[in-house]
Amino acid sequence: MQSTEKQIKDTILKTKRGVLLFPEDFSKYGSSEAVRLALHRLEKQEIIKRVAQGIYARPIISKYVGEVLPSAEIVAKGIAKRDRIRIVPTGAYALNALGLSTQIPMKLVFLTDGAPREIKIGKRSIKFKKTTPKNLLAKGEISSLVLQALREIGISKITLEEEQKIIELLTKEKPGNLEHDIQLAPVWIKKIMQKAL
Repeated sequence: MQSTEKQIKDTILKTKRGVLLFPEDFSKYGSSEAVRLALHRLEKQEIIKRVAQGIYARPIISKYVGEVLPSAEIVAKGIAKRDRIRIVPTGAYALNALGLSTQIPMKLVFLTDGAPREIKIGKRSIKFKKTTPKNLLAKGEISSLVLQALREIGISKITLEEEQKIIELLTKEKPGNLEHDIQLAPVWIKKIMQKAL
């Protein structure tokens, strides 16, 4: 019988660098206590790095900057997948993701149907905010970001330039998804989104 630590180490070394590792990924190798202890030891041996509470990764090695850990965005998506929850980026993060703002938010805020919480990742943080199911019904990746970005900008503040850019982005959305998501939008956002059809 190989030790929990050895089995976990072997699995990790076969895993691609940059992939998020959660303790529950290794539950077949031992009790949750044994797994946690093994991951802690592997972190001490610098085989893995702790990204956030209970989340690890083997850093990608870049010849320019050295070790690169998964971004806060990747961590948020990883948690959503693990917990089988839906998340939608909001506010400044939605604006940045669409290229409507160059500011990289230090706090990424997501609406979710999961438990509300905040997770620290280096200097940045991820906040999951509980919301109503209606806010998570959008099907399109671009159109769901647009819905949140426009809410952030507000009806009275949107510039013609921003509107043009949003319409242009929405033309890349699958028409079926766009038609579905337009129905979820407040009237003023609906009018903008319809121009992309």
